[in-house]
Amino acid sequence: MNQAVRFRPVITFALAFLLIITWFAPRADAAAQWQAGTAYKKGDLVTYLNKDYECIQPHTALTGWEPSNVPALWKYVGEGTGGNPTPDTTPPSVPAGLISSFVTETSVNLTWNASTDNVGVTGYEVYRNGTLAANTSTTTAVVTGLTAGTTYVFTVKAKDAAGNLSAASTSLSVTTSTGPSNPGPTGSKWLIGYWHNFDNGSTNIKLRNVSTAYDVINVSFAEPISPGSGTLAFTPYNATVEEFKSDIAYLQSQGKKVLISMGGANGTIELTDATKRQQFEDSLKSIISTYGFNGLDIDLEGSSLSLNAGDTDFRSPTTPKIVNLINGVKALKSHFGANFVLTAAPETAYVQGGYLNYGGPWGAYLPVIHALRNDLTLLHVQHYNTGSMVGLDGRSYAQGTADFHVAMAEMLLQGFNVGGSSGPFFSPLRPDQIAIGVPASQQAAGGGYTAPAELQKALNYLIKGVSYGGSYTLRQPAGYAGIKGIMTWSINWDAYTNNQFSNAHRPFLNGLSTQTTEEVVY
Repeated sequence: MNQAVRFRPVITFALAFLLIITWFAPRADAAAQWQAGTAYKKGDLVTYLNKDYECIQPHTALTGWEPSNVPALWKYVGEGTGGNPTPDTTPPSVPAGLISSFVTETSVNLTWNASTDNVGVTGYEVYRNGTLAANTSTTTAVVTGLTAGTTYVFTVKAKDAAGNLSAASTSLSVTTSTGPSNPGPTGSKWLIGYWHNFDNGSTNIKLRNVSTAYDVINVSFAEPISPGSGTLAFTPYNATVEEFKSDIAYLQSQGKKVLISMGGANGTIELTDATKRQQFEDSLKSIISTYGFNGLDIDLEGSSLSLNAGDTDFRSPTTPKIVNLINGVKALKSHFGANFVLTAAPETAYVQGGYLNYGGPWGAYLPVIHALRNDLTLLHVQHYNTGSMVGLDGRSYAQGTADFHVAMAEMLLQGFNVGGSSGPFFSPLRPDQIAIGVPASQQAAGGGYTAPAELQKALNYLIKGVSYGGSYTLRQPAGYAGIKGIMTWSINWDAYTNNQFSNAHRPFLNGLSTQTTEEVVY
């Protein structure tokens, strides 16, 4: 037998084996699976979830930094095919729903709906008159550097990690304002009310049906999505999102300001670390932009604000949840610009309570108010559910009385030493930043309801210096003409009594003199 013939089956098997080994062996140019803890250099290829990515910044990978999550570190280059990815050439969908808000002389806030992509949208480009004006990773942007009284045309494009750019959105024309920014209604005295986003047995009112007597409507409440989370959520309870947005726009067309109020008695918000602060900022930017709110009301109660041991100076707080709240609110104010309305409704213990004691809940709002005093449109302390409090004269006054309202208000108008007579001085706020917070009816609060005649004699003394012969004597006898008005909990409880509260106080506020030098709109 021929030797070549004898060994041919062996040679054929060997060649087949080598081909199989070569087929299954890792190729030199294959992309390795992404692994946390691995140091990557620029240009490295990895595969993650059957998609290939190229490293664009040297780094050591951490859990949470998966390539699909961090476009700043990884560039998507195609479907995973062992080092020969198929390029992504599919652009994102066109952004829709472009709208504007907070239009000032020099800036505008733009918001749109999120685009979709076969892999993922990484950001958006905003164009002003056809020229790139801003890049953002969110669905909102503030364009600054504009000229007063000028019309601009804006469009938005979406982009993905592969650099694909969508077509431009439908254009939006915006004309900047010609006068100075006005962070509130034009009337000199305001009536501020809270509208319930829940049914508590008072009255179920569609937002657009709120009494026209109110100037500022605080929609209550935006609350954490879960205990301990910094992410806030808001969903209308008696309307669709589109209906609610329409209601807000309708009220705004009447000159009203509509704010989102956060917190409340049941909405504990504790921003104990930087992650929760960022969640707070991002979620509120989304809520405010989605619905077109004019601003934010801070209504934190219970454990949301309290001072840690050793935090003794309101001018330089160290308690994380207070520091993070301050920084988060400042970021929101900066994001939305000069027209952003910012109000707060603390309980007396958290403000005037710091006069005698500073620690725990006592005075815990003072560092927030102090840090935000130049951003704050209104402070309307809740003069109810408080019991008796001590005024600047060292005397105790009972809630629900004219003396209580006058004494508590003048503490903010005169300032006071915090934590005792030797403590640091809390400087006064401007009169136009102050409103008095009261219940709309006896059912609205556990205590502190004040009959209209009693509240109005307190305001006549505070604003005009017209004494009613009470026990408390103003340190500024002429009064404080700039005091802004009255806040109430709530619009719904007012409606429960056929609007007795607003029917009594709206004409009174209208009748107060406005011809004073203090009546400047800031």
